[in-house]
Amino acid sequence: MTERPETLLAHLRSAAVGVLERFPAELRPEIYALSFRVWRVDDDDRRPYVAVGYNTETQYERERDPDDDGEARWNYAYWLLEGFETLGNVPEDPVGSRVYEEEVRSLGVWYDGEFDLDRLLDDEDVAARAALLRAHFCDAVIDLARHLHADGVVERVLGRPLPVVVFDMARPGWEAHATRAANPPALIEDFTAWLRAAGEI
Repeated sequence: MTERPETLLAHLRSAAVGVLERFPAELRPEIYALSFRVWRVDDDDRRPYVAVGYNTETQYERERDPDDDGEARWNYAYWLLEGFETLGNVPEDPVGSRVYEEEVRSLGVWYDGEFDLDRLLDDEDVAARAALLRAHFCDAVIDLARHLHADGVVERVLGRPLPVVVFDMARPGWEAHATRAANPPALIEDFTAWLRAAGEI
């Protein structure tokens, strides 16, 4: 029986290495950025996950126009988004699901019952817990990116350092903060220049 990691961070750090190693070998030379897409099953903050993926030069060339100012290169709306492995509280990650739920229960932020948007809007305690759950998972994803850089995993698996763009499509603009927090500044100079030109920072 495999020993279960004690924390969500430990699980994400370990499992993400395998995800990167399963990226198709033939695509690795043209991957220019990794994508960490944060989402939730049925919008429930108790069931968060990160889809660990990438964007390629081919996808960028397909989406850009002649006057592209970096939009197609750095805006995730133009990126490959489907078909990537997911980590977190999802059926595809049973170890992560157990570790995640145990951890947030021990932190006292879990709440029971079916997910109900009206309950979320009307119950201040549930709303506060949902916000804490979201912050907890997002912080873990940012930490994961930092760790993959610091341990040299990205460079070892993909042959060179690459930026990790962290985003949540329900939180427009958050990717600016998250991506800058997740990467060494030198790796995201082009991303940061695009944000500055777009007036995002």
